[in-house]
Amino acid sequence: MRSIGLAAAATFVLLATCPASAQTNYPERNIRLLFGFAPGVDTVARLLADRLGDALGKPVIVENVTGAGGNIAADRVAKAAPDGYTIGVLAGANIVVNGSLYKKLPYDPVRDLAPVTQVYAYPNVLVVNNDVPAKSVAELVALARASPGRLTFGHAGVGTSLHLAGELFALMAHIDLQQVPFRGSSLVVTDLMGGRITMSFITPIATLSLIREGKVRALAVTSLVRAPFLPDVPTMTESGFPGFDVTGWFAMVAPAGTPALVIDKLNRETVRIMALPDMRDKLDALGIVPLGTTAAEFADVIKAEVPYWARVIRDTGITPIE
Repeated sequence: MRSIGLAAAATFVLLATCPASAQTNYPERNIRLLFGFAPGVDTVARLLADRLGDALGKPVIVENVTGAGGNIAADRVAKAAPDGYTIGVLAGANIVVNGSLYKKLPYDPVRDLAPVTQVYAYPNVLVVNNDVPAKSVAELVALARASPGRLTFGHAGVGTSLHLAGELFALMAHIDLQQVPFRGSSLVVTDLMGGRITMSFITPIATLSLIREGKVRALAVTSLVRAPFLPDVPTMTESGFPGFDVTGWFAMVAPAGTPALVIDKLNRETVRIMALPDMRDKLDALGIVPLGTTAAEFADVIKAEVPYWARVIRDTGITPIE
């Protein structure tokens, strides 16, 4: 009986220590990093993946999983094995907005995803095509009121920060705008420059060079403070819309149940990488602000923003998507 007891005890110790050992040695193979949008707007994700692979000693391979405004990528992360070998850099909308925007999602953003860290943020920029006579937000509002329902705003998909910014603008300004959804920011920019849409709240990575070249006109930024890359462009608050804040962000998540040691390692290295001076220089040139929260701080952001965006969706009258 004694020998059987010792054998059982040895087996228990082996089973108890193997998972911890595997976590300590993480990673032991390539890591998949899922990004929910097309190449061209994945610059930061790829910069991060390259450096994260170097830091961890195994390649981190970016996979562009497009469709449904990033929800397909989010769903794949949510349903992956919780072992740290499939992670995602997802848009904030996939985490804090779409649970209220869609009647039924294939994943639960709060229950099925483990927060790792917020990676980067950016203010959207309200831009108009050069044929629009408005030179300020106030003039744009006056133009919209003079022609109800005739002005259009383009966005990169229902539920994106670009879409929500436009809806919030229309609500706060008491104007009637026609939304025009596109399959990506690059298509929005093409039609904006071509004069086929009036305006857009768009990411700086998609329009900063065009603004500087005078191909589109920037009227305001959607953050509470002016953007350092467009210091002469006022905020929406300065333009008469107090408290207007639609700052887009992307964050790293893992499947729920991923071991804490793995989450901590991913968090620690990602935060370190995003703080590197040369990384910050690259992001500054793109109009992007590097972040780096703890997993707990990120969880608090989620807790605060989920009900906020639920109210915005309700108040703007956006019909939940089937």
